[in-house]
Amino acid sequence: MSTSKRLTKVLDPTKIGTWRLVRRPPIENHTVIQGKPREQNSNAFKQHQVQEGVRLRKALNSLTHGKNIFVYHNIRTNQVVYSLTRYLEKDNALKQLVFHGKKTVPATLRKDMWVPYYSVHFQDKQIGLRAYHLLREFALQRQLSPPREMITITDSWLSQRRPRDPVQAKEFDDKYATKRGWLMEKKDRARALMDQKATSVADVAAVLAIQEEEIANGFADGKRGYLTRRARQRRREARAKEEEKTAERAERIARFATLLSDPGLEVKIEEQAAEGDAFLLAENDVKILWMDLQDARFAETWPTRVQHGELDQSYDHVISGQKALEGAGELLAQGVFQEKNMTENTKSA
Repeated sequence: MSTSKRLTKVLDPTKIGTWRLVRRPPIENHTVIQGKPREQNSNAFKQHQVQEGVRLRKALNSLTHGKNIFVYHNIRTNQVVYSLTRYLEKDNALKQLVFHGKKTVPATLRKDMWVPYYSVHFQDKQIGLRAYHLLREFALQRQLSPPREMITITDSWLSQRRPRDPVQAKEFDDKYATKRGWLMEKKDRARALMDQKATSVADVAAVLAIQEEEIANGFADGKRGYLTRRARQRRREARAKEEEKTAERAERIARFATLLSDPGLEVKIEEQAAEGDAFLLAENDVKILWMDLQDARFAETWPTRVQHGELDQSYDHVISGQKALEGAGELLAQGVFQEKNMTENTKSA
């Protein structure tokens, strides 16, 4: 008697959070909800199904929480938001947008207006969370207390804003003839402050440079100073509670993986190795994947531990994974952003 070999498929937990099957996981009919069996078409059953989807997504996100930062930008205003999940969560994204006047903060997120920009991938979740917090702080500080040169009328700003119509151009020139060096008007100032596309890249490079010094000084090494007896007790209680939650999340993920499996296919949901195996990261290395690799030039310099790649083309609002390279182990750029083609041309010359 011949037995067929069971295939195994490993799913990336960061990429399945938008599945309808995850957002509304199947639940047996007549499940006991709020003390009594419920029908599938009842409001209590549907609400319970939505809540189970939220718990499942939180469990999936906990596997890679802090190791990935996904960045989106608005195609009209160039506003930038950061996310720890591959998809944008409305409440988290809207909280990052600063009110600069009428219609500067949307009522909701439109999927056709927010597109993937780049993603940053770490090996240590504590370092990733630290970078995420610094990026949020830098973006907020720049908008609440911007440098004067950012909101000042300059020749370059006038050349960009000057209308093409001759009549409107003359009116524009007369209006701003003596206003070079003045602060922009409120509406123009709001546009300048919302445009975070270039400064976001510079912030990432600066944050990674700051973290190099922090890592050298022992950041995230797990060592602490003196703790009181009560502090040690609270730490033990917190660790026990976290272990309990981790076990509960693992059980929830295992049940969902069993649901996806069948007699011929075994499904596993596990953390992927550094966003693909095209090139692996060392302990403190960082990988940045770009929709347009040339956007990396918004930063003056990059730390040597940074490796650059390219995101795969995405046809929806969810940021994709790494674009497949021609050869295993090839890099598009690394270190101080020495591009692969430029390196080869230099050697041939």
